[in-house]
Amino acid sequence: MITAGIARKPGMTREELLAINQKIMTDVVSNCLKYSPEATLVVVSNPVDTMTYLAWKLSGLPRKRVVGLSGVLDGGRLATFVARELGVNPSAVSPCVMGEHGGSMVVMPRFTLVNGKPLSELVSPEKADELAKRAVNGGAEIVAFLKTGSAFYAPSASVAAMVEAIFLGSGKVMNCAAVLDGEYGLRNIVLGVPVKLGKGGIKEIITLPLDGQENARLQVSAEMVKVQIASL
Repeated sequence: MITAGIARKPGMTREELLAINQKIMTDVVSNCLKYSPEATLVVVSNPVDTMTYLAWKLSGLPRKRVVGLSGVLDGGRLATFVARELGVNPSAVSPCVMGEHGGSMVVMPRFTLVNGKPLSELVSPEKADELAKRAVNGGAEIVAFLKTGSAFYAPSASVAAMVEAIFLGSGKVMNCAAVLDGEYGLRNIVLGVPVKLGKGGIKEIITLPLDGQENARLQVSAEMVKVQIASL
């Protein structure tokens, strides 16, 4: 599990943040493989999509053995907000959040299930958008309450769930940052998508039947990640 990296500081450009974290990731990945060449890498460092891509490139590992924290965290926040809105237990919500782990992330109401029913059938489009926006801004909301530092409880619980699924070989489907090779029409990029986790990392990338609007939003999110990757 790789959490090393610095947080973006006031006045720091994204390029400066990436440059610093790129150096850190290079050192960490080389040491991971030196002492544990058969490791599966679980990346938490931000910006997680780009850092997961970098870890994959640096390691030379098969793409299934490199995975990043993404929609597990965002989906957990979405599940909480949906549960409060509908008066159900958060465990009754199976969230679907795809794309960049950031401002362009895409909440999928049709594939977010509440007791087996699509969220899109339970709330109005306006309410679904409201819940999605709160999920997107969930991290900032936590930081506003904390005043200093960043969110830590939800990220730690989320990555623990990922590690458990991999270690136990559960085959659980989770929304994670994965290297794509043709899925959703995308290649040579890391993006949050539903995957099946098990021994050795990603066992399968789930391809959902997105409609035109959903796919368009995912492609926009992918472009945001491509810009970051290009700056490495």
